[in-house]
Amino acid sequence: MRLCIFTEPQQGASYQDLLRIARHTEACGFDGFFRSDHYLTMGGTGLPGPTDAWLTLAALAVQTSRVRLGTLVTSGTFRLPGPLAIGVAQVDAMSGGRVELGLGTGWFEAEHEAYGIPFPPAAERFARLTEQLEVITGLWGTPVGDTFDYPGTYYQLAGSPALPKPVQSPGVPVIVGGKGLRRTPELAARFADEFNVPFSSADEVGRSYAAVAGACERTGREASGRRPLVLSAALAVLCGRTDAEVRRRAEAIGRDPEEMRTGYGVAGTPEQVVEQIQAYAAHGAGRIFLQVLDIGDLDHLDLIAAEVAPRL
Repeated sequence: MRLCIFTEPQQGASYQDLLRIARHTEACGFDGFFRSDHYLTMGGTGLPGPTDAWLTLAALAVQTSRVRLGTLVTSGTFRLPGPLAIGVAQVDAMSGGRVELGLGTGWFEAEHEAYGIPFPPAAERFARLTEQLEVITGLWGTPVGDTFDYPGTYYQLAGSPALPKPVQSPGVPVIVGGKGLRRTPELAARFADEFNVPFSSADEVGRSYAAVAGACERTGREASGRRPLVLSAALAVLCGRTDAEVRRRAEAIGRDPEEMRTGYGVAGTPEQVVEQIQAYAAHGAGRIFLQVLDIGDLDHLDLIAAEVAPRL
């Protein structure tokens, strides 16, 4: 089981805050440091304001040395696929091949309204995401010296040199995720290296994994020689040495530990958190993204690294 730390900077974080927790994530031995891609807080003031996901990751790429870096997930409404492929490949080179691209449709309409970003209907966002995945993986997969053309409905590319290439070959690992049982699994089976289910119970995650397994079979993923999908889950986390410490951390972020345990996260003492994560592992999860909402509480990471990770 690989454990990543996952942050929500739109809730209130400067770059220095993110650098501090990213470096601590690395020092603790976690597999990855990921961040959301949002421009508007979902509660509270959000001060000092949002930070751009890929600008943040570019800086972290040269200020960390081992930990993997990525988005969970980049909003497809924020960036054109061609420039996004260039930017991600550049950050991959800056990091020495440690970057991963989570890519989704985008869903938070209010942030689009707040910053003047078009927000098409859901059906169009899914259609655009399909083309974005085709473009990005197509650009990275085009042999050096060849050109890439794409006659899409929403995106058209002609004579692209398909440069630069990522350091990682055949490309930066792509993560596709969501709770849907039809369109998202199909996209993951076709384009992704990892399928992620966010904030769901272990049984719900199991159903999603079954859906993506069916999609992989229908699309002939195994027969094509592609690697099996990595299966992962994103879960809010509250861990404390004692019940009192769990309650203190819960109060600090305004969450109910019991609600977390029954629906969207893991909470309790290290022994309890290990047991809850093992329920996801039983369904096939090989990677867990632990959503840490109080990014100033570095002792929380120390505890998870010392008392949870070794037992998994």
